[in-house]
Order: sequence, then structure tokens, then C-alpha cells
Amino acid sequence: MVKQEHTLPSRSALGGSGSRSALVFAAGAVALWATNALVGKSLLASHSVSQVQFLQFIGAALVFALIRLIGRDGGRRRMPQDGGAGMSAALVPFAVGIIGLVGTMILQYVAFASMPVIEANLVAYTWPLMVAAAIIVLDRPRRPALLGITAALGFVGVVLVISGGREQSWFQGNLAGYLAAFGSALCMAFYSIVVGRLATSPDRLLLPSALVGVALTFLWCVHDGVAWDIGPYLLAGLYLGAGPMGLGYYFWSRALKLDQGGKVAVVAYLTPIASTLLLTLSGERLTMTAIAGAVLVIGSCIAVGIEGSEAENHA
Repeated sequence: MVKQEHTLPSRSALGGSGSRSALVFAAGAVALWATNALVGKSLLASHSVSQVQFLQFIGAALVFALIRLIGRDGGRRRMPQDGGAGMSAALVPFAVGIIGLVGTMILQYVAFASMPVIEANLVAYTWPLMVAAAIIVLDRPRRPALLGITAALGFVGVVLVISGGREQSWFQGNLAGYLAAFGSALCMAFYSIVVGRLATSPDRLLLPSALVGVALTFLWCVHDGVAWDIGPYLLAGLYLGAGPMGLGYYFWSRALKLDQGGKVAVVAYLTPIASTLLLTLSGERLTMTAIAGAVLVIGSCIAVGIEGSEAENHA
């Protein structure tokens, strides 16, 4: 009888599989996020921020609840022995979800309503650069200078894509709008850095946060005296919640948990590229300056991806 040897998959094989899965989830999140600005801008033209946000959080809560229901059996975990430690362990993911989901989305849409959406997107999507900077400080990559330069080039590309060829002057919004957009970027950067390090699954993390968002935005609607109408705008608002906010956040959280170095966050630079393409299809023109910015962004992603692959091979 021939003795069969059973071997475990190598670390590199597991890492490669995880990286590919992370890329798929990240691409799904980016595809959904790319529609956020276009749909949100159309809704804010005729609806209040509080109403749009309320519909968003309802849609997101429904998606997170469905995901939680489907994975309920697999998501059961044993209760912690120490009640105090268990309470502390539960509060940390809750706080991360509130900051990452509620903070990011409310501040982003306050910015959308307070300044040109194109500028709000620019400021809000500085969060991947913040994440790249945090990776340089916290994870000590093999070539931090290369990672920093490529991340900076990616940010320059975002600026060119969003602002390239436009005749309007900059800084047309109010100070509160710029502060809200920057605050949104900080919240999302914090979420992207921390969520991959938590043991809590994305559905358990995001559902309570979405429910808090529903409650807060409902009170906001009551304060504003919102008049509700049933129609396509209602469906569009629910889409923003179920798509970019719901599935987008879930896919992104899964990507960050599967990623081994946090470098998948640079894929988020592709979101304004995809948003610009959608705007172009809706009638806006894509200038040569914007095309140059797209090349910088894509080149940045490729360079960081090569750096990540080499780091894994030398691990």
C-alpha cells in the first residue's frame, strides 16, 4: 500500500487566493460606488439631504439584514466568558461601524449639498491617500518611498480627472461643505484601516450602524418637515442605500479582511475614474487632461500592486 502524504496549502498559495478574492470584492465595491455621485446629484436637485439619507440607510439596512439572515448559522459564535471584556469587544466594532458608515455617508452628502459635487468628490476621495500614508507608517512596507510616490501620483490623477478641462472656478462651495467632505474622507480612511483588523464579520458590524443611521436620519427628516412622494425618486434613493452604501460597504469590508497588506485600498482611486466615465455617457465631455489623470491613477494602482506582490514573495 502506498502511503499518501497530506500537505497543507502553502502560504503563498493561500495569499494569492486571498488577494484575488480581495480584488474581486474591491472591484465590486468600486463599480457600485462609481454610481453614487451621479444618482445622488440627481436626487439632491429636488430632495433634501435628510430625505435622501433616510432612503439610503433604509436600503442599506435591508441589504445588511438579508446578508445577516443568509449567513446566520455561519455567523454564530460562542459567547465570551468575561462579561466586561465581551461588552468592550462589542463596543469597539459598533464604534467603527458608526464612524465608517454613518459618519462617512452623512458628511459626504452634506458636502454634496453644500458645494459642487465634483469638488466634494475630490475632497472625499482623498481617503485612499490617507490609507496609503497609514500603511507606510504602520505596516512598514519594503519600499515606503515607492508606495508614497505612487499614492501621491494617484491622488494627482484624481485631481486631473475630476477638475480637468472645466471652466468653472474652484472653491465655489462654503467652508462647512469642504470641512464635511474632508471629515467624510477621514471617517472612511479610519474605517478602511481598522475594519480589516477586527474579528467581527462585516454583516455583524454594518447592520447595527445602518439601523442607527435610519433612526438619526428619520429624526432629521422630522425636523426638516419632509413631504414624501412615491415614485422613481423613492426607488433611486433605495438603490443608493442597497447598492453603493449596502453592497458597496459589504464588498469593501470583505476585500479589506482578505487583503494581506492593506494595499487594496488604492483600488479606490478607480472610483472617480468610473464616475467620470458615467458622467461622460450622460453628456459630459472627457478632456485630454482627464485622460492623462486616468493614466496616472491606473499606473499608480499597477505600481502599488507590483510592490505588494514583491512584498508577499519575499515574506
